[in-house]
Amino acid sequence: MRHYEVVFLVHPDQSENVPAMMERYRSMIEGAKGRIHREEDWGRRQLTHSINKIHKAHYLMVNIECGKEALDELVEAFRFNDAVLRYLVINRDKPITETSPMGKAQEEERVREESVAADKEERAKAAAKRAAAESDTTEVSDEASVSEDEENISEDSSDEIEVPEEVAPADEPTPKEDALSEAEENISEDSSDEIEVPEEVAPADEPTSKEDASPDIAETKKET
Repeated sequence: MRHYEVVFLVHPDQSENVPAMMERYRSMIEGAKGRIHREEDWGRRQLTHSINKIHKAHYLMVNIECGKEALDELVEAFRFNDAVLRYLVINRDKPITETSPMGKAQEEERVREESVAADKEERAKAAAKRAAAESDTTEVSDEASVSEDEENISEDSSDEIEVPEEVAPADEPTPKEDALSEAEENISEDSSDEIEVPEEVAPADEPTSKEDASPDIAETKKET
């Protein structure tokens, strides 16, 4: 058996079918008593030159050890699969198992993306904790203010509050009522002053005709 390195490009719209495709090719090689020494998924990358107006492709690479018949079957599968845009088969002198430079770059990129995602997740958790702490502080302050207001209300209610008596508004007097009230006041002032009442003189009794004539008669008798 000989050693081969196979690189093939898959249509970007078929990236989700890559695992199933790799499983099919793997079973094809192993069914012919071949071996897979290295298998790498380089992901979707920009093409240097577009292929059928396609600017990106999903790159895959495998290092296999198989016979001529198994290799021809694999190439034929590539040729009749519309999802495979291009493929390349290279002869190798020995099996290669270490990670390729492209695989290392892909691994570094994956690690970097994972670290960025972890950092974002930590920041989100920290922000959520801060928000929760701020909300708890706000609730505590609100409860404290409410309790203070309740205490102030209870203190105010305990104090005696003098309620002023309501004074009925005086009706506005009419001009006629004003005149009557002034007259009543004048009368009351006059009645309050002391009024000198003259003593009543008994009228002198008027002499009767008989009494009037009696002095004359007496004088006549004296003369005689």
